[in-house]
Amino acid sequence: NVRGRDVVRFVADAQRAVEQQVSMPAGYEIRWGGDFENLQSASQRLLLITPIVLLLIFLLLHTSFGSPRLALLIFLAVPMAASGGVFALMLRGMPFSISAGVGFIALFGVAVLNGLVWVSAAEHLRLRGVPLDEATRETAIARLRPVLMTAMVASLGFLPMAMSTSDGAEMQKPLASVVIGGLITSTLLTSLVVPAIYPWFAPKEVSPDA
Repeated sequence: NVRGRDVVRFVADAQRAVEQQVSMPAGYEIRWGGDFENLQSASQRLLLITPIVLLLIFLLLHTSFGSPRLALLIFLAVPMAASGGVFALMLRGMPFSISAGVGFIALFGVAVLNGLVWVSAAEHLRLRGVPLDEATRETAIARLRPVLMTAMVASLGFLPMAMSTSDGAEMQKPLASVVIGGLITSTLLTSLVVPAIYPWFAPKEVSPDA
């Protein structure tokens, strides 16, 4: 059993060592199975499922608001959150793994939800006759505290997992690191970027379904 290291890097080091030190007879080969094989197959499934899930999210947002521009605005939270998660993995020297993939999926949900709530609040103000600029300003102020509190509580909740050194920490750390790093960047997006660019994406007429 591998302790204190992730399976991917351990197998990569083992493969290099075998290539350098072991001469395989003709007709023989080495196959790496167990957890590594399961990880490889799960990663392939994840690469197939993730784009489908993201497409479904965009379609649901488009259906909810009836505006592709607003759906795109909310969807910007996904790459913004992903950049923070990727940076967190790079900062800690961790490769992509299934647990990190699960962290990205959870992170995308939180990021999209924050953007969805923000845009819904702004659209409801506009539906009541509030001018666009004033609705943007009021929503930015009103949603700042809830967004910051959500990010802070979630980050503090995942912090023990990110700093864990006990058995199984190699599975917990990537997930927690992705969520914490992504929450930081997605919070900046919801608090600063969305209010700044919302007037460009907002439709001239507000749909009652928004």
